[in-house]
Formats: sequence, structure tokens, C-alpha cells
Amino acid sequence: MEGSKILCNAKLINDNPNTQGRDYVKQKTHAEENLPDRFELFILDEGQQKIEVREETKVPNTTVFTFNKEDHTLGNLISQRLLKYDYITFSAYKVPHPLFATFELRVTTDGSITPKDAVVRCCKDVIQDLSKVSMSFQGEWLNQKIIEEGQRDAEVRDQGNY
Repeated sequence: MEGSKILCNAKLINDNPNTQGRDYVKQKTHAEENLPDRFELFILDEGQQKIEVREETKVPNTTVFTFNKEDHTLGNLISQRLLKYDYITFSAYKVPHPLFATFELRVTTDGSITPKDAVVRCCKDVIQDLSKVSMSFQGEWLNQKIIEEGQRDAEVRDQGNY
């Protein structure tokens, strides 16, 4: 019943002369039909590794890391965090194709540490920072709940219904 009501409303909108030229009913485009399923963006294929490491032979102390089933969020986070370290001389990422959840991170160090060790240290620091943010958020959330309960108790007392 609900589906037929939606189709009926869609027909009314499409037939209405005041709505001509407006796209109320979203039809899938050819590009959207070719998009991979959402779960394919984060579940590794059989035999696929999360991170592939390739040494760069043209530039010393440089490694290219390919992160599978990850996107700009992690790429930008790691790349920018690496640039804060003194021993990193270059760090950047690129997404080879927008439909595939993969990015390549190129890291060059000054030689005092390997690029792999630098990325591992960076990831540990990011995890530590995120745990601090999580604890801070949970503390604020709990404080907000306590304040709201106190306000409700005060309202009940003011009304004399306690």
C-alpha cells in the first residue's frame, strides 16, 4: 500500500505543470548503476592485503604504500600528520580512481628512519589522539546528560510534583 502511494505521488508531481523541469523523482543514471555495492568499499577481497608496500628505486628513502578499501579520509589524515615530523621530507597521497576505495601514499624520509617505521609511528600517534578525542567526547556527553537530568529534577521540584 505504501509503495503504491509513493508511486501515485511521484506521478502527480511529474504530471503537475508547476513542477516541470524539477527532478523530484530521482532516477538512477548510467554512472550510478555502475557504482559498486557499498560493502565492497570496505571488505577486503579474498587474498587482498590491507596495505601493499613498494620501495621507490628512483628516490632514496622513499616508499609507496597502497591502502586498499580506504579513501580520502585516512589518506589525508596520515599524509598531513606525517608532514609534522622533522624526519619526513615528503608525504602525499593520491586516489588512482574515484570509484575504487584505494589510495597511494608516497613517503620520503631524511634517512634517520625508514618510511615504513614513520608510517607505523604516525598511525600509533593518530590512534592515541583519537582515543583522547573519544574520551573527551564521552566525558562531555555524560556531563550533558547529568545537566539535563538536573534540569528535569529542578522543573519537577518547581512544580511541586516530587
